Amino acid sequence: MEQIRAKDFAKALGMDMLCGDPDAFLQLETGDINRPGLQLTGFFDYFASDRIQIFGKAELAYLCEKCSATYRSDSLMRLMSYDIPAVIVSRDLQVPAELLKACRKYGRPLFRSQLATTKLVNSTINFLTILLAPRMTQHGVLVDVAGVGVLITGESGLGKSETALELIKRGHRLVADDVVEVSRLSNDQLIGTSPESIRHFMEIRGIGIVDIRALYGSGAVLTSKAIDIVVQLEAWDNAKQYERLGIDDNTTDILDVALPILVLPVMPGRNLAMVVEVAARNMRLKSMGYHAALELHRRLNAHLDSIGDM
Repeated sequence: MEQIRAKDFAKALGMDMLCGDPDAFLQLETGDINRPGLQLTGFFDYFASDRIQIFGKAELAYLCEKCSATYRSDSLMRLMSYDIPAVIVSRDLQVPAELLKACRKYGRPLFRSQLATTKLVNSTINFLTILLAPRMTQHGVLVDVAGVGVLITGESGLGKSETALELIKRGHRLVADDVVEVSRLSNDQLIGTSPESIRHFMEIRGIGIVDIRALYGSGAVLTSKAIDIVVQLEAWDNAKQYERLGIDDNTTDILDVALPILVLPVMPGRNLAMVVEVAARNMRLKSMGYHAALELHRRLNAHLDSIGDM
């Protein structure tokens, strides 16, 4: 369950609040919504009362044109007696006095939106999906490299921010530095963003805090980005065998989502930004069905087979 202040909910979706305490918290359990057409006819079996209820043109036309004032009042009172998190009226429609009275009696927040019902439903679901998504905080830097979301991780002092800065100079975009807020929007999609208080700022050792948007322009930053690959920096270990071919794709789990991971050893003179850029572009090729290591493996096997046939 997530909480959001009623006034913040209204602001996020561009709505007016007609009833309720703006500073009260909405208790939200699901990202789905309900249009209570069946409930207005008296059928409450399987009523999804834990969802936000949206009244569109059809629901209000039925109430106001097909129902008597007594039936309308009784139906809405029964509906609002359930523990409903909020009620929204679409299309900037006139709110029946009976609906306003029922919401006030049972303390149900009532909002009104100018959006058409379908657009309102989509906007509300999208907002709730992000709000209710499982989330965590990850230490690292998130950069959009050629359209690929690259999460750079590793111990402090290995050069994550410096690598990201060089990528920004190459025309790529910063999403978050040091603290990455990660949300799982679906079973296979993670979105990363930066806490608003430190958004677009970066710490560079020896210089201090810099504002990337002020230095490089708004085109050098993004508010959020899907995470496609993790690049883990680690100090070079002469005793360790590092990946040479890249045939096997290694993964790491973040919020139960498996992401490809590359371990890049850090040593003096190595251009990490260039390596990360190549990794991102290679990731795009793999997503399009081309795997360079497998292609080389296929060519070598074909060459060996041709020699064997001689």
